[in-house]
Amino acid sequence: MTVTVRFAPSPTGHIHIGNTRTALFNWLYAKKEGGRFILRFDDTDIERSRQEYADGIARDLEWLGIEPDLTVTQSQRFSLYDAAVEKLKAAGLLYPCYETTEELERRRKIRLSRRLPPVYGREALKLTDEERAALEAEGRKPHWRFLLPNYRHDPFMTERTEVQWDDVVRGPQTVDLASMSDPVLIRADGTYLYTLPSVVDDVDLGVTHIIRGDDHVTNTGAQIALFRALDAAPPAFGHHNLLTTASGEGLSKRRGALSVASLRENGIEPMAVASLAVLIGTSENVTAASSMQELAALFVPTATSRSAAKFDPAELTGLSRHIIQNTPFTKVSDRLSELGIAGDDTEAFWLAVRGNLDTVAEAAEWWRIVKDRPASDAELSQDDRDFVRSAARSLPLEPWDGETWREWTGAVKTETGRKGRGLFMPLRIALTGREQGPELAGLLPLLGREETLARLS
Repeated sequence: MTVTVRFAPSPTGHIHIGNTRTALFNWLYAKKEGGRFILRFDDTDIERSRQEYADGIARDLEWLGIEPDLTVTQSQRFSLYDAAVEKLKAAGLLYPCYETTEELERRRKIRLSRRLPPVYGREALKLTDEERAALEAEGRKPHWRFLLPNYRHDPFMTERTEVQWDDVVRGPQTVDLASMSDPVLIRADGTYLYTLPSVVDDVDLGVTHIIRGDDHVTNTGAQIALFRALDAAPPAFGHHNLLTTASGEGLSKRRGALSVASLRENGIEPMAVASLAVLIGTSENVTAASSMQELAALFVPTATSRSAAKFDPAELTGLSRHIIQNTPFTKVSDRLSELGIAGDDTEAFWLAVRGNLDTVAEAAEWWRIVKDRPASDAELSQDDRDFVRSAARSLPLEPWDGETWREWTGAVKTETGRKGRGLFMPLRIALTGREQGPELAGLLPLLGREETLARLS
């Protein structure tokens, strides 16, 4: 059996880091098992689904390094769902209900007042053909519920019916179908809710493992029952904990909270996003993996905590910085070229500045400082101006290398008596226009003697 997983976003907004966690759990599980990864767009909500969002999700996954083996869209598969509906109706497992939202809420409150579980009482099953016809004559259109197998002979005499599975993440799980309402599979307007298309697709596409957020644990019992009603063996299930903001709020795709697109635009490295999305809320230390292969080695589904994981976006910046500061030139050369950083000394430049960058894009500013002119962030006092002019007289002759800065500042110290900050800061400001930045030992050979003298004068 080939392990087959799926990531099934609705293209109704941009995916956020919480969605990314689900995608990566599936991707890494498939890679570790030599399996397949399916990207399935759950776009049956025609009103809110947009192609631009689907394109954006595909682009975000590609940026993270996730490459689907197959991509499908539910809006092109309605014939499969229609056939499943007819099969369930023929078996007496899908029945029409005519209650309004207000009527259902009133019944729920009555059951609660009687200290009964607020589950649907299957009143629609008692309707006669004449009563249904009368309701439809009033203009009511039915929604359709799936009859859960939580009774022996009489559907109004439910009894504890356990559905059990060995969860890939959480271990042994049990759901009692008697504690649940029969799920609505089709709305009154004829559109499908999530459950039926999802199950039908999982059967048709040969999905063997469903890994998703733990907000779906209870739903799993009903879905396993639906798999069996369609004469299909249920796949294995895994439910990981959810991510929240640092304040404990849930993430929302529609509000764009911590969207992958915004993180990319802000210069965060993809492996920083992947590392945090996968490792936070597990027993593993959150470290910046350098590749998907390295992250896969750290990925252990059963190491995931059962409680929600809070994270601070600032953690992403730290992980991203660590990745950048350890990225070799060969892996970043194309990106530097796109920023206009090119030439024989590009590698030396990258090695000189990478330790001071939060994003790769910041390298462009340092390239301008080195190749064009100093920044204007800091100014020298008249006393320091006189000092740097005198320091120019001690500049060594070329060729220059990584030792030139030490040799030069040693000579200046001997000549002027200055040391520490009083020696180094004026030289840094004169050469770069900033009080902080990359080590000048690496920048000085890039500037060259002629340019250095010009900046000191």
